[in-house]
Amino acid sequence: MRALSFGPLGFGAAGIGNLYRAVDDATAQATVEAAWAGGIRYFDTAPHYGLGLSERRLGAALKDKPRGEFLVSTKAGRLLVPADNPSRSLDNEGFDVPADLRRVWDPTEAGIRRSLEESLDRLGLDYVDILYLHDPDVYDLEAGITLALPAMEKLRAEGLARAIGVGSNSSDALVECVRRSGLDLVMLAGRYTLLEQPAQEHLLPACVERGVGVVNVGVYNSGLLARPAIGDDAHYNYAPAPLEVLDHARRLAACCTEFGVELPTAALQFSQRHPAVRTVVVGASNPSQMEQNIARMRQPVPDELWAELRRRALVPA
Repeated sequence: MRALSFGPLGFGAAGIGNLYRAVDDATAQATVEAAWAGGIRYFDTAPHYGLGLSERRLGAALKDKPRGEFLVSTKAGRLLVPADNPSRSLDNEGFDVPADLRRVWDPTEAGIRRSLEESLDRLGLDYVDILYLHDPDVYDLEAGITLALPAMEKLRAEGLARAIGVGSNSSDALVECVRRSGLDLVMLAGRYTLLEQPAQEHLLPACVERGVGVVNVGVYNSGLLARPAIGDDAHYNYAPAPLEVLDHARRLAACCTEFGVELPTAALQFSQRHPAVRTVVVGASNPSQMEQNIARMRQPVPDELWAELRRRALVPA
């Protein structure tokens, strides 16, 4: 694996795949350009995002950029196959796109290879810098470890993927993958954030021990930490936040305010503080969102804030 230079912040391309709402091609292009102008050189996508739309748009936005100056990751494990859709209904997994394709779990060597080849075609690339196995614990973790990951190791040996990893929101599943496979990276979603840190007990130490880098995503916990003030209608894990979670988030926000720091800024920067974390990836569906994320990552945060959060037991020591 060649050395991967991520930078502190990466761009998550689910938004330009019409996550929750439609985005036009021009806005998608401008969003990627805003990330590039802000110094971002790592871009993450997946076939799952908009049934291939995210990959196509990301590839189009990067096609005139020097290939040696950016990193692209995509994901495998879910093939896109044609689906009958005479009523032109929309995708039922959160993307505002016609449901003309459906996702099929396929951890076999043929399935993994086909998935990457189709992704490369949509991206317009000869290789990806990182290939992640996408949420194997949702389907069949054992098959993911014993079938898909060896297939991905072959693709890495061939140079079609320069590095391999697993993406999941289960830190326990990722620990299993780290211990049993020759991974370069894991993509950890929502399990090492300012709000909660279950990955800190087992996963992050295992990654340090084995030299596996962590790409940290979902650091706003489904939007709960994305605003300076916590509304009663805030969501957590894609559902209305329970009262105890709202209370904890509000105490975090109040402590941040005492130090002149907005909650989303602290959330973004906290998620980068563990030595296992190589970079933090956040999504955006328009240029202003991306510019705001870049500004938050660059804002100075006093060390005293982190010390006070620990003193109040709002984050672990």
